[in-house]
Amino acid sequence: MMYKVALNFADGKTLFCPVQPNEILLDAALKSGIKIPLDCREGVCATCQGRCESGSYTQDYVDEEALSKQDLADRKILSCQTRVLSDASFYFDFDSTLCGSTGTSELITTVTDVIQVSDSTAILKVELASGAAPLNYLPGQYARLQVPGTGHSRSYSFACAPGSRTLEFLVRLLPSGVMTDYVRDRCKVGDIIKMEAPLGAFYLRHIDRPVLMVAGGTGLSAFLGMLDQLAEQGGAGFPVHLFYGVRTEQDLCEIPRIEAYKSTIQAFDFTPVLSNAADDWQGKKGFIPEHLAPFEDSDSPFDLYMCGPPPMVESVKTWHMEKKLTFVRMYFEKFTESNT
Repeated sequence: MMYKVALNFADGKTLFCPVQPNEILLDAALKSGIKIPLDCREGVCATCQGRCESGSYTQDYVDEEALSKQDLADRKILSCQTRVLSDASFYFDFDSTLCGSTGTSELITTVTDVIQVSDSTAILKVELASGAAPLNYLPGQYARLQVPGTGHSRSYSFACAPGSRTLEFLVRLLPSGVMTDYVRDRCKVGDIIKMEAPLGAFYLRHIDRPVLMVAGGTGLSAFLGMLDQLAEQGGAGFPVHLFYGVRTEQDLCEIPRIEAYKSTIQAFDFTPVLSNAADDWQGKKGFIPEHLAPFEDSDSPFDLYMCGPPPMVESVKTWHMEKKLTFVRMYFEKFTESNT
């Protein structure tokens, strides 16, 4: 048996390496050609310091001047002393280039389907080449897709969990735009799309407290990947609540899929919010921060994930600051939607 370990870096790149049970992380990385900076290899200098963001591990020896008790409580690790006990992900506060790798792959994929799922959104499905291994990435990360017939690329979060040769992306349909025009007018099964992946520092971390997910528009895509993975695992062990904000009811997409998570993810809840709702809309109206009162108890820590347009992300960050939620860990990805 081998564990799959993701090594995430400050430049948003991710490298993967197989690790044998109880193997030292640094040794496994070096065998895979990932040259994590090191010096003493004895748990003293802290040159190979990182942080475990998901998974189980033990450490052989850590000098108290290398990592404090608080550091250890925060799941900081020394790669030269860390033994991996499960699939895991680790974060390092330096660029992947220091390890001698770019951390991404150039891939050739084939379009298998394109489906318009709301007035403003389509799902694009592509498949890796026959015989290719499933792409390694972390739920929440994204790929850069080259738009066929153009010299342009656009970035989209994976809307599915890793493990399959078929990949899904939510694409916003603008009045006009490079990817919009392709998806709406020319995209057909069998088209070749080149992509670079995986990219991004927004991904699901180790869950040890309730999780609040806030999606705006096609920012939902990243959360579909996270929720797919949690559904495969049977839940997170803590409540998970997704708020999904769009303008109108016609802009909502993948609602049956989201509702189905209630039967596969323990303690999962879902709240759609419309900023320009019709009079007959029976759900939440306005903007998402207006409906977050149940999460304002500062004595109840939770993890806050946000993905969507910058105004939405900034409004939730302002809510977080004004309510002085000091026990909240916050992760976010804000994107600027291209108009071309």
